Amino acid sequence: MPKTALPRVVVLGGGTGMPVLLRGLKSFPIDLSAIVTVADDGGSSGRLREELSMPAPGDIRNVIAALSDAEPMLLDLFQHRFANGNGLSGHSMGNLLLAAMNSITGDFFHGIKEISRVLNVKGNIYPIANQNMFLHAEMMDGSVVSGESKIPASGKKIKRVFLSPEPVQPLPEAVKAVKEADLVVIAPGSLYTSTLPNMIVSQIGDALRETQGEVVYVCNVMTQYGETTDYTASDHVQAIQDHIGEGCLHSIIVHNQVIDGEVREMYAVEHASPVINDQDQLRKMGINVIEGDIIDPNQTSLRHDTTKVAKLLFSMLNQS
Repeated sequence: MPKTALPRVVVLGGGTGMPVLLRGLKSFPIDLSAIVTVADDGGSSGRLREELSMPAPGDIRNVIAALSDAEPMLLDLFQHRFANGNGLSGHSMGNLLLAAMNSITGDFFHGIKEISRVLNVKGNIYPIANQNMFLHAEMMDGSVVSGESKIPASGKKIKRVFLSPEPVQPLPEAVKAVKEADLVVIAPGSLYTSTLPNMIVSQIGDALRETQGEVVYVCNVMTQYGETTDYTASDHVQAIQDHIGEGCLHSIIVHNQVIDGEVREMYAVEHASPVINDQDQLRKMGINVIEGDIIDPNQTSLRHDTTKVAKLLFSMLNQS
């Protein structure tokens, strides 16, 4: 990398955790790219997928909003969700705009680029694939559950997830971004339905092993019922390695503060508990453990602090 070039940071993920990281990172002097899952089948995204045979737009919409420097009113419009109306109820304006651009251009990725330009997005946004794809899970009992939203709802223990139709062809730009990155960040989120769908695309898995940059996983703070019940930090890493092999993950960022009792009780209702930071096991697996107080104290629910995590990630670039 030429000395004058900005360090290249690539974030992989989906769901609610990814935009949190991106909002913090976009203020740093970096060349930022986001690779986003498009396997969502619930709500507005699911309806548009089914009716228009297009990739799911929901996670892409949230990433666009996170990286945009547009006027607040324009972003409010983009994120507006219709509460009523026979055909519009439940749809968000951003999803409809992405669907319209997909129809106009005939190409989902091109539509994303056009909307990103209009909304003054900082960085590159890549859907993991430019095609409609479906997520499936093989459970420990041998059964197969299809559909991103149905997998955690089954209540069964997950053995592995996979995509159809195979092979999924990732965007060449996304593969290139991972290979050339100085830092690759695996965003927190639903492990099997938001995080792994990107990584199990074979060319992305290969790129994670081949990249010269550091690959760091920002670990979830709480477990998730139906996906990671009773999982420790090393269990999260093991699940990633089981899917794409060892040697793809170098570091993990874990929260190192005690979770307040009242917050624990609130999450216990959802059958969720704090992810145990089993550092010794992580180190046995060859993973570098980075600890920190990474929770936003101003949120009633547990959310990663966008500024704290971004500073931590940026500091990793200076150490490399």
